[in-house]
Order: sequence, then structure tokens, then C-alpha cells
Amino acid sequence: MPEDFEIVSETLPPLAAGEMLLKTKYLTLDPYMRSEYMNSKRAVGPPVIGGTVSEVIESRCEGWSVGDLVVGYYGWTEYKIATAEDVQWNLENMPIEKWDTDLGEPSTALGVLGMTGYTAYHGLVNICSPQAGETVVVSAASGAVGQVVGQLAKIAGCHVVGVAGGPAKCSYCTDELGFDACVDYKAEGFGADTIKEVCPNGIDIYFENVGGDVLEAVIPNLNANCRVPICGYIARYNVDNFIKVPEGNPMIRLKELGLPILGRKGSTSGFTFFGWNAMGPEERSDVLQELSRLLQSGEQSPRGNALFPPSFSMEQDQLAACTTIKAAGTGQTRGNSKLMKKRRFW
Repeated sequence: MPEDFEIVSETLPPLAAGEMLLKTKYLTLDPYMRSEYMNSKRAVGPPVIGGTVSEVIESRCEGWSVGDLVVGYYGWTEYKIATAEDVQWNLENMPIEKWDTDLGEPSTALGVLGMTGYTAYHGLVNICSPQAGETVVVSAASGAVGQVVGQLAKIAGCHVVGVAGGPAKCSYCTDELGFDACVDYKAEGFGADTIKEVCPNGIDIYFENVGGDVLEAVIPNLNANCRVPICGYIARYNVDNFIKVPEGNPMIRLKELGLPILGRKGSTSGFTFFGWNAMGPEERSDVLQELSRLLQSGEQSPRGNALFPPSFSMEQDQLAACTTIKAAGTGQTRGNSKLMKKRRFW
């Protein structure tokens, strides 16, 4: 909305030694932005944050050539002057990456072969070690993280149940991603009994993305030695100071129930709030190679590949207003458009 965002144009200076000019090809819109970005006064003014895949269109930076694809964290801006020292996701141990198209299509660097894929793999595989025959439930199942979690759980031989909003999303999870069942939390009568019908043996792993009513429906069905990796709880992100509000907050609710902290003092069950950035560079590299292998082998859904994450092409109509300014050659005036947030939303 015009009262919420504005497109700002600026003139870019000529490149200095060690710099390169990037043109954004793909960018992300992720759930974390709702809490960490949209609700922050500090975010008013700078460009909207987000992961990016960009193309080098001019370079005075050693090791980077025109045509190289750059995976970075440059936000919603049409062009960006960058250096080789830039990092992704504000992580010092995660420098920008020259994308290898042998791994997958460039857009997948922002999804299954990027942050959302790392999140799904680390939370499910590294933290929970799913075993064949176990029941895995994932909320926000049709989303960027949830659909990867479900597919990885199926590959591990688990009974996989998704929770999503609406018949179309649920059908997508079962018909195209191969989930065993998917429950519509928007359907009349949704609750603990709904979950029990599709999880007759209880829940061994609950991958939490939502909180709120979905969490409350899951809790009575958790098995004694369950594992609950908490990725997020988007149902509460509009609540002021949502981290400390107990209603629908998995961190507080599961502690109240007496579940231990997973991994603390050797505990192999319980809950934990995790971040994919806990993985070091070598581990991320190994996960990237494994996810790429699964992607190319067909073990991950072809349609899913195209859909995670919700990464936008800067060529698409919805961003046409950001692509009307053209970049000229070295030494000439160059224009850039940036999408800026004008106010805190709640």
C-alpha cells in the first residue's frame, strides 16, 4: 500500500576499485520478515530486507566477472554496489556466494538450496533424527520450510502429516508432495481429535512453524518421547511483545507441560528453538550437496522445487515499477530503485 511502502530512485556512483555492480534477478519474501522486520522501528527508511540472487553486470572486483550469479542479502533493490567482503544474512561466517548452476536453478538458492532448505534439514534431520515408522507432523506444511520438511520425512520412511490452511494447500501436500495426510486448520471443528484421526499412534516429531490453535490441537497427541523443533510461530507475530505472551507460544506452553529442552544434559526428547545458522560453513556445504542431490534425483517434488521459497523474479509484472530505470555503462549516470518501508505496521 502507498501509505506503507514507497519506491525510491537514486543515482549510483561509478564503481571504485574492489567493487561490482549487481542487478537483482530474484528476491525473497519470508515469514520471519513479519516479526523481525515489519514490526521494527529501525526498519523504517532502509530498503526492505531479504535474500537475493543477482547478476554481475560490471566489475572492478577481483574474482568476480560480468555474468556471475551472486547469492547475497541485498534486499529489495534493483541494483546494488557490492564487494567480495559482503556477507549473507548478516553472518560473518557466510560470505556472498558465486552460484554454481550445476547445483540447481538460480532461484533455488533462495529456497530448497538456501535458507529455507537449510532450516528444514537442520531442524528435522540434524536435531530430530527421524526414524522409519515414526509419525512426523509439520505445521505450515505447504510453505517454503514445511514442504521440504515433509518430503525429507517421507524419504526417511516416516508417516507424514501436514497442517495447512484450505483444501488447495492440503491437496498440494498430499497429491504432489506425497504427504500421507494433511489437515485443514480452517475447517469447522478442527482440534485435537482432528489430529488424532490422522495420527493414531501419536506424534513423535512435531515441526513447529505456527503456534496458536494448531499447537493446542497438537499437544494432546504428542508422545512421551516426542521431539519438537521450533522454527517459528507465525500465528503470534502480530501480537505486541509476542515472545513473552504465553497464549499459543510454543516456548512457554511446552515448558509449562514439563517437556525437557531437547539436547540439554543429553536429553533426546523435548523441545528446542533452533536456527539454521547454527550450522558451520562445512556442515552447510554438506547439506547443500545433499539437498541438491535429492532435488536432481527427483526425490523432491518438481513443482515444489519451483515454489520454495516464494522468491520473486525482478522480471515479473508485480515488480515492474522497480525495473523501469536502466543501468548505463561505466562512468555514466546509473539509476536504482529501492522499495522502502514508511512506517511500523503494528
